[in-house]
Amino acid sequence: MTPQRYLELGYVARAHGLQGEVAIRAFDPGSETLDVVERVCVRTRAGEERELRIESLRPTPKENIVVFEGVETREAAEALVGGTVFVYREDLEPPAEGEYFQGDLVGLTAVDEAGQELGKVVEVWATGEVPNLVIQGPGKPELIVPFADDFVTSVDMPGGRIVIRPPEYLEDR
Repeated sequence: MTPQRYLELGYVARAHGLQGEVAIRAFDPGSETLDVVERVCVRTRAGEERELRIESLRPTPKENIVVFEGVETREAAEALVGGTVFVYREDLEPPAEGEYFQGDLVGLTAVDEAGQELGKVVEVWATGEVPNLVIQGPGKPELIVPFADDFVTSVDMPGGRIVIRPPEYLEDR
């Protein structure tokens, strides 16, 4: 699989104040990515992609309040609300050996240790200590599998495949 140019970070939740600030919510509440990048790409609800430079950033408990260069009014900020926020892969340090960008896991074909296809990773939920993979396949039950060594035995990014050891309760079916 060829890596995407962008990695999905979150979304513009709301306009903040009158001077063009926006509140960005990251899909991974613990993400510090906005602290290390100077620009993002926002795909608006209309499908327009805009590269925006971060002028300033202030974290709050639920979101980051961001000022973008050239976004100076509430109306300009409101035009971004609901837009998806992406970061450029080249602006990030590559993951260490055995680590992955969560967005790169989406689209991988999930198989069990015997090679039986379980479906595709359609989403990654970062709601606890470890992310959870959401795996869906036609005619198969949806699986929610922790992205932890006990459940994920290998990841083959070039081959587009992830080997899953399903939770024990599934093996009893």
